[in-house]
Amino acid sequence: MARLIDQFERLPGIGPRTAQRLALHLLRQPEEQVRNFADALLAARSQVGQCKCCFHLSAEPICEICRNEERGNGQLCVVADSRDLLAMERTREFKGHYHVLCGLISPMDGIGPELLQIQPLVNRVDKESITEVILALTPSVEGDTTSLYLARLLKPFTTVSRIAYGLPVGSELEYADEVTLARAFEGRRQVE
Repeated sequence: MARLIDQFERLPGIGPRTAQRLALHLLRQPEEQVRNFADALLAARSQVGQCKCCFHLSAEPICEICRNEERGNGQLCVVADSRDLLAMERTREFKGHYHVLCGLISPMDGIGPELLQIQPLVNRVDKESITEVILALTPSVEGDTTSLYLARLLKPFTTVSRIAYGLPVGSELEYADEVTLARAFEGRRQVE
């Protein structure tokens, strides 16, 4: 049981009490339900990968958003991870394509630009008809650093803007409500 609790505690946002409750709940379930849960975890891990175009999580080589021909409006929204992409999609404000960086530049954590999906982003902007890159990165030191880096890199190719600061500094995009995200998206401005 201690091993099961320990595994739950490794999940983001799960503390010791919640981990214990989840472990106890699973142990009270019929064996078939626990097997279905375990099978679903293993299937998701083996079948879900990254889209070859935008790096969003997908069970297909190219995700549904990238395959959607109605979304080709020349705008490319750059986010740190798939959670942020899903948060932006909940607003139903953005009709372009996405690019997932798979993290943010963080020298303190040993994460430099070479560890992120930045080169594929530059290649996309260079080869596709991108008229605007919208940086939708968390308003934090890491998000600001990444935004400045990307703006300098991409300005020779296209217009670069950033969503407005309608979000509290240090917050995470995935926890913002749809209205706040929609307002921040509408109030974006060019990076100078």
